[in-house]
Amino acid sequence: MMTASPTSHHWCLFLDVDGTLLDFAATPESVRVDQSLHQLLLKTRERLRGAVALISGRSLAQLDRMFAPTLWPAAGLHGLERRDADGRTHRARTDESVLADARLALAAVAAAAPGVILEDKGLALALHYRRAPGFEQHLRREVGVIARRLGERYHVQEGSRVLELKPAAATKADAIRAFMAEEPFAGRRPMFVGDDLTDLDGFAAVERLGGLSVAVGNRVNAMERVSSPRDVRALLAEVSQGREDTP
Repeated sequence: MMTASPTSHHWCLFLDVDGTLLDFAATPESVRVDQSLHQLLLKTRERLRGAVALISGRSLAQLDRMFAPTLWPAAGLHGLERRDADGRTHRARTDESVLADARLALAAVAAAAPGVILEDKGLALALHYRRAPGFEQHLRREVGVIARRLGERYHVQEGSRVLELKPAAATKADAIRAFMAEEPFAGRRPMFVGDDLTDLDGFAAVERLGGLSVAVGNRVNAMERVSSPRDVRALLAEVSQGREDTP
């Protein structure tokens, strides 16, 4: 349970999306951002003088559709792409064509496992098995074999009912460090809120910078913990109301 919140302008805030700001849904496409969350995020950004960014496994294009019309400073694909506060986009150097054979192989795996969904993110490929948890061990084996064919440049990123094949070129920690070198984040104390294994390197990054890591739910450990996305919204409400206490 959270004991304090980053409500002063000396803080900056990094937020995972799925499982943190939003509850999971049966498929990635069925997740929706309601108007109350839009408004809460805008108020939080105003309070923190712009120092709020989304750090997600989704692509920037997906995030932009979900949070339209606002274009947030954001890192997509676990740090492979990033848009800074000035609107400039930065992408890790990767060759999407390398995934061509893996794309076909994963599509075959998904087709043979009812309920499993292949999400093609361009630079990364994700198998979602939320609707078919019984296939977990089978999918782990199959994805592991495909990943080994690609060599050390690619690895399997595990998440909540998802196995993602992605380049090892960048991480959420890399994205957070890049933001922290730029305005309006530079010189502030960072807080990162996340819920999953994909967020652990981001937690470590903010902790090394003297900040605060916050886990949502019980899947991973952090310096502080809240129970659900509803509690994350309560935290944002505290920030947006302008209280001046800090951890």
